[in-house]
Amino acid sequence: MISVDTAQLYAWINAFLWPFFRILGLLATAPLLGESTIPKRVKIGFAAVVAVAIAPTLGTMPDVPTASFAGIWIAVQQVFIGIALGLTMRIVFAAVQTAGEFIGLQMGLSFASFFDPATGANTAVLSRIMNMFAMLVFMALNGHLLMLGGFIRTFDILPIGIGALDTNGWGVLIEWSSQVMVSGMLLALPLIIVLLSINLALGILNRTAQQLSVFAVGFPITLSVGLIVLAVVLPQSTPFLTRLFDSGYAAMARLAQALAGS
Repeated sequence: MISVDTAQLYAWINAFLWPFFRILGLLATAPLLGESTIPKRVKIGFAAVVAVAIAPTLGTMPDVPTASFAGIWIAVQQVFIGIALGLTMRIVFAAVQTAGEFIGLQMGLSFASFFDPATGANTAVLSRIMNMFAMLVFMALNGHLLMLGGFIRTFDILPIGIGALDTNGWGVLIEWSSQVMVSGMLLALPLIIVLLSINLALGILNRTAQQLSVFAVGFPITLSVGLIVLAVVLPQSTPFLTRLFDSGYAAMARLAQALAGS
């Protein structure tokens, strides 16, 4: 006859439940896997399948009752860890969207925006296009699998435990968030230089030929040249995006190490 005591039951539940909470935190904020267009039931089912798959490899869990205050605190910690790791990769795509905002502003398309269900706010058309392009590159490079693999390795770097998280880890996340502006500007820099040169030339033309209406001529010129340059530059931005994705994976590892205090 098989007998199961309370300690064994808690161990089995915790081995699944606490990794499950960390995975749910990742799916709440991570790009591609955490998009709002994916039904919540699919996300929960996916998190449950991954938790069942990795639970036997995670080692011994803390000997804490699941419904105790300590168990609830561990669950809350796992949710915050997953959210922070997901935000690390979300920042990469926020940089791409920021580049689209910069380019749209220079091309005169900053007013062309529509509601984006992924962000819950109005988003520029070029930001949405560049974000979709980055998503396609991300999937083509198996970035979603690399992100998930890097996330699973964080259980070795930052194992599930009762101790408090190191506050320096949140500083790593804040420092990495600077890439939104830095990488976004670098990605948009070729088009900004070209469009700024055109605007400078139109300004000189307006001073030399004042009878010419620059406002009537300048917008079609900047829009046409911007679209042509964008069609040339965007396919060549794959190496830059690849390095940006690799930096995101490395930032996930740094964040886990910092939260672990190592």
